Amino acid sequence: MSIESEKATLERDILAADAATLHKMGYAQELSRRMHGFSNFAVSFSIICILAGGITSFQVGFSTGGGFTTIVGWIAGSIFALIVGSSMAQIASAYPTAGGLYHWSSILGGRAWGWVTAWFNLLGLIFVIASVNVGVYNLAVGLVLDNILGWNTAAWGYEQQTIAVVVITVLQGLLNHFGIRTTTKLIDFSGILILVVAVLLTGAMLVGIHHFDLTRLVAFTNFSGDPGGGIVPQSNSHFYLFLLALLYPLYTITGFDGSAHTSEETVDARRNVPRGILNSIFWSAVFGLAMAGAFILAMPDETKAAAAGGNVIFNLMAALTIPAWFKDLLYVGIVLANFLCALAGVTSTSRMVYAFSRDGGLPGSKWLKQVDHKHRSPVYAIWFTVALSIAATLYSPAFAALAAGCAMFLYISYAMPVLAGLLAEGKSWTEFGPFRLGAFSKLFAVISVLGGVVIIYIGTRPPNDILDSYFIGLLVLLAVFWFAVARKHFPGPPIGAAAIAARTAEIAAEEHALAR
Repeated sequence: MSIESEKATLERDILAADAATLHKMGYAQELSRRMHGFSNFAVSFSIICILAGGITSFQVGFSTGGGFTTIVGWIAGSIFALIVGSSMAQIASAYPTAGGLYHWSSILGGRAWGWVTAWFNLLGLIFVIASVNVGVYNLAVGLVLDNILGWNTAAWGYEQQTIAVVVITVLQGLLNHFGIRTTTKLIDFSGILILVVAVLLTGAMLVGIHHFDLTRLVAFTNFSGDPGGGIVPQSNSHFYLFLLALLYPLYTITGFDGSAHTSEETVDARRNVPRGILNSIFWSAVFGLAMAGAFILAMPDETKAAAAGGNVIFNLMAALTIPAWFKDLLYVGIVLANFLCALAGVTSTSRMVYAFSRDGGLPGSKWLKQVDHKHRSPVYAIWFTVALSIAATLYSPAFAALAAGCAMFLYISYAMPVLAGLLAEGKSWTEFGPFRLGAFSKLFAVISVLGGVVIIYIGTRPPNDILDSYFIGLLVLLAVFWFAVARKHFPGPPIGAAAIAARTAEIAAEEHALAR
């Protein structure tokens, strides 16, 4: 037998094992498994996209306490994200399904716990896509249309933004509609593009530096209030400012649940999904740290840079001492990376919508759970995601508040299955996958849950205190809807041998229909 034949046989065996694992959880293999390890990593790495949050939210870190809150805060936030990701990876290895977090919470914590997790996760994902696509528009206007093409966009406003965001999001929907093969190639390219552009941007920032003042990276300077461009309110509490600065890494390093949401399209998911989660966090943390350090070292004057507020990175890029063609190339690369970031977000979110609808969790579930036979993609879930993402940008005051809180919603949805796993481990949860944390399992779970509480605190403090009312209102709305409607009509995922066995004939029929 040739080496190629052996590889083909091995892959068939792995695919059969993946399908068998899915059947054991009561689901049919409807989506096409075409993603391998790098592609699964690239989904989360693209959604994290250090060229998105790492640029647009940099000023949140720097305008609190300068280099210290930016660099030390990035390191602390990255370590926390790795701990949360490790806890999620352990559960993903045991239950590799689309929808990930919702399914884990349902199995480990019960139907209501899973339902609430799904809504937090869905809201967080939708506002990530919305905020990134508005960022695509702003970056395209500021970096490409103004600087490269020389257009006069000074009079452009809400109308132009809305039209552009609709076009951008619909294009991402079309690319997702035509199947995982096309999307995978683009997301694979995105993973490489982000690394290349981040390295080039970091190097370009360091080119014009005559001496490296490394003390900047650990020096605390209180830039809160007017000295920091009004990005954060004035405060004399260094601890409070450090907590606020954590929103910089936590807003950036989020969305790594994308690896879990594409589990049913990933070959050898029990191994490759945990690797995708952890590798995406680790490499985003490393390259993001280098990029943030380069930004700080490249500042001619830290005080003036802080006072520029949201324009600090744009000012630094405009002052780069590099050839114009190279600068233009960086600008285009940054805009394209942000576009592909939101493209991966649509992929991840649509799979979450598909999985939640498969279990009757959303209005219109009959349609949202359907998979296109030709492209093997959840087309209705894709366009539902596109519509919600566009709608999220239409009312700017609400959008601004919820976009600022998307990290809070997502990390809550991360902590919920981890908490359920902490309480269920060794009791109702006794079957694990290849990736295990061993003695660190419960410790990491406790840190993840406590960190989630801290994120709720900092996510609802000034300047984001408007989120207080949104968060409380969301909790009340979820409680009312659960007890009034969902508790009676939401079946949840099939749990238990009897429920899964009852699905056997339905699974066979669904897979047979797709095969035709």
